[in-house]
Amino acid sequence: MRSIRNLFVPLMEKLLADGTIHEYEIDTEGIHTDAPGTFLIAYVAANAGALDKVNAAVRESQKANPLGGPTFNSMVDFTQHRDYRARTNATYK
Repeated sequence: MRSIRNLFVPLMEKLLADGTIHEYEIDTEGIHTDAPGTFLIAYVAANAGALDKVNAAVRESQKANPLGGPTFNSMVDFTQHRDYRARTNATYK
């Protein structure tokens, strides 16, 4: 989990600071309903444009840190990959 945090926290903090995202979490399950070692990266973005900016920032981060992508890929089982996107009209404070 430390490696995941080392890869993603600086990126997410930069996106948080420039207003692209409003919040992020890098979590593991407290009660394992999925495989142990499962981790979740969740963030709140204002709109679709912000989602595009996050994706672009991830791509640029991988270019800047060429070992980051292979490191991440070695820790992830993409056969069980899931994406989840939700839309809400909640107010984040």
